[in-house]
Amino acid sequence: MQEQAAIDDIRRSIETAVASLRAADARTEALAEFVPRRRVLKLFPRAASFTAIGPVWRLGVFLLDEAGTLRTVGTTTRAVAPGYPGFQSVSAEERRGYRAAAFAGPFEVGETVNFGTQAIELTADALVDSPGPLFISAGRPLVRWNPSATSDSATDFPAYLAERAELLSRTFES
Repeated sequence: MQEQAAIDDIRRSIETAVASLRAADARTEALAEFVPRRRVLKLFPRAASFTAIGPVWRLGVFLLDEAGTLRTVGTTTRAVAPGYPGFQSVSAEERRGYRAAAFAGPFEVGETVNFGTQAIELTADALVDSPGPLFISAGRPLVRWNPSATSDSATDFPAYLAERAELLSRTFES
């Protein structure tokens, strides 16, 4: 019973955030799916690329789209010229590859591209004592800012989302 009330609070908070962000015309970022380099018919190489999914608002540890889908934050890159290989480290070259794919993709130059995210299932079964950033504990929806944080250090979800939406809305007011 308490869990269903928490789910209802989460849904109301998301609806309110979407409405306020839409009304403020808050800045969005791109959500995309990364398609790794591959070969077609074992003959033709295809470069890594991104498939655009749509715009999202970045709200701290969450991404939120206009349909009200709440997602975890995954990996982020920018659609900028990748530069030349520096062979400094494997991770640096991997990031350069993501930038190159975003730069070649359907994004504006300089746009932030989010990928590797997961939609958060808004059900009591999925959220009660979940290890993710959104969870329900003692019938309350809470946000975990740090993956190793306990429920004692977590923040109330409705307040967190409202604050993040207000900050994003104010940042881009004219």
